[in-house]
Amino acid sequence: MRTHLYRMSGVDFTRVDGLGVLTVQIILSEVGLDPSRFPTVKHFTSWLGLCPGSRITGGKIKSSQTRPVVNRAANAFRMAAQTAGKSNSALGAFYRRLRSRLGSPKAITATAHKIARIFYKLWTSGGDYTDPGMDYYEQRYRERMVNNLHKKAQAFGFELVPQPSANLVS
Repeated sequence: MRTHLYRMSGVDFTRVDGLGVLTVQIILSEVGLDPSRFPTVKHFTSWLGLCPGSRITGGKIKSSQTRPVVNRAANAFRMAAQTAGKSNSALGAFYRRLRSRLGSPKAITATAHKIARIFYKLWTSGGDYTDPGMDYYEQRYRERMVNNLHKKAQAFGFELVPQPSANLVS
């Protein structure tokens, strides 16, 4: 099946963590092989119902929940997100970090949104997907946290001084 999907689409979508052969088949049967229906990735994720909503009234944000959409492709991306959450990949680390902070339903939707964006990029431009890995993701997340702490300390007039410690995980 994998070779037939590659021959039809020209892209190996199964290299993305969580996207199996049957999942890709479901997605391609729903969206087709022509990506010109969706001008941008934002249109694609909005059609899937995986992007944050924007219910604004009177200049005040009332809700940012995703729209309730009945879409088999969106369900396939959500199943892929759950599968990716169990892998030792960057997507798995992303899912687990969000699950610990927001809970499983929101983490699944956010990871499905990320997988849909990766799918759209491969769908429109082709190429190969290479996973940077869980360690790379954790290192980048740690760097972002340290940079944010430096900015906050500087805003309050303080300076952060790193201390060598045996407890820090590199």
